[in-house]
Amino acid sequence: MNPLVIERVFPAPPETVFDFITERDNLMKWWGPEGVTISDETLDFTRKGAWQSVMVNSNGQRFKVSGQVTTVRKPDLLAFTWGWHDDNDTRGHESQVVIELSEAERGQTRFQLTHHDLADAESAANHEMGWTSSLRKLERMCA
Repeated sequence: MNPLVIERVFPAPPETVFDFITERDNLMKWWGPEGVTISDETLDFTRKGAWQSVMVNSNGQRFKVSGQVTTVRKPDLLAFTWGWHDDNDTRGHESQVVIELSEAERGQTRFQLTHHDLADAESAANHEMGWTSSLRKLERMCA
């Protein structure tokens, strides 16, 4: 299956956007789709290592996801694994997320998120909706 690729241009320099996507306090402001809260997390993408978060929707449903940060190269590259957990907390299919940043014109950042190894077309569509919603929050932070 082809990877999911989402591109944006944010009105902030790459160093700022990198801090927004890696530092815990900033992640808490945009991580997860709109309308979702984070009830439990170990979100720190400033270093390699394990991470996890539990997203809670407006109906109280909990969605746990976890992985490993595999690459941190400020200010242009972040990569991590991604796997959803089921109701028994068993981690499922693992995919890979790569975020690349590059300088665009006048202090802007070209942002590209590539989500590799998604299980199927339905998973890709669901991740596209989730990432798109999350990135709207990140865009507001950059404004």
